[in-house]
Amino acid sequence: MAAPFVNELLSWYREQRADLPWRDADPYQVWLSEIMLQQTRVETVIPYFTRFVQAYPTVEALAAAPLDDVLKLWEGLGYYSRAQNLQRAARIIVSEYGGALPAAPEDLLKLPGVGRYTAGAIASIAFGRAAPALDGNVIRVFARLLDLEEDIAASSTRNRLWAQAEAWLPASDVGDYNQALMELGQQVCRPQNPLCPACPISAHCRAFAAGRQALRPLRTKPAPTPHYDVTAGLIRDARGSLLIAQRPLDGLLGGLWEFPGGKVEQCERLVDCLKRELREELAIDVKVGALFAVVDHAFTHFKITLHAFDCRYLGALPPHREPQALGVKDWAWVTEAQLADYSFGKADRLVIEELARRREMLL
Repeated sequence: MAAPFVNELLSWYREQRADLPWRDADPYQVWLSEIMLQQTRVETVIPYFTRFVQAYPTVEALAAAPLDDVLKLWEGLGYYSRAQNLQRAARIIVSEYGGALPAAPEDLLKLPGVGRYTAGAIASIAFGRAAPALDGNVIRVFARLLDLEEDIAASSTRNRLWAQAEAWLPASDVGDYNQALMELGQQVCRPQNPLCPACPISAHCRAFAAGRQALRPLRTKPAPTPHYDVTAGLIRDARGSLLIAQRPLDGLLGGLWEFPGGKVEQCERLVDCLKRELREELAIDVKVGALFAVVDHAFTHFKITLHAFDCRYLGALPPHREPQALGVKDWAWVTEAQLADYSFGKADRLVIEELARRREMLL
């Protein structure tokens, strides 16, 4: 049975919906937008989406692009595994589906980077399929509509919400319905201070009727966020070139470039950590100089403090004559100007900004 609030919700959406570049777009652009919107705010995504579509207007163009170019265009959007999965999926779509995005949720789920929510969103928005799409915004809306007393992080609660989402699907306009729920969560049913008087479906909301909307949804208190100290070397050779390394494709920030280094072990000095990491990852020796910059950065599940040191390249460890890609995918000697041609994570980009600032001070 369709949700009792479908008509009110769709009327509100068609009058109030945001003007977004992926609205009423082709399936490729819907898929691209949904991948970019994972754990990222709409206003952040818009310029990236626009540039991406200009650079890769079709799934074939994306599939054929060098990964370094894709990562460079993605630079700053975060969660870089999404970019890798996007291109892997593009190549599957070209090779196995003739360049046409599959319409069925079960086929979409086979693509890298596509989970249950994303499959439902693409299937309903791009193809009009009757599929639920339960993201964080919709979970919050449903938890208030139902006045849920259960922890929304619990698997039993998630199963209940998915079942309710399935049961509430309308017979038509499923794509608009799913987008309306998402937009309602973004604009009205906000995490704090929900705008209940402006809500088009408040008459159906049990939490609002009971005055408990500020208490919903319930969620467990997250564990403390771990923190790690990390070292990096600004390693220069006799010509003044900098050594950079490409991270392995299958790890955190996979495929991005960095100033080489690594995580400090317990009771290890920063300098000792840096020299050890450079031996293990690149088989090189350096003379560690002054501390160049200290950068704090937060990832999804942990935080780091990056300690970047000026270093002088002493050479490769015997019997090698040059650095070795032992714990990295690749390495390169570059000038400071050439750093702009490579894709880096946020912490390393802050170090690059400090390099540019100091260079300007010398001019």
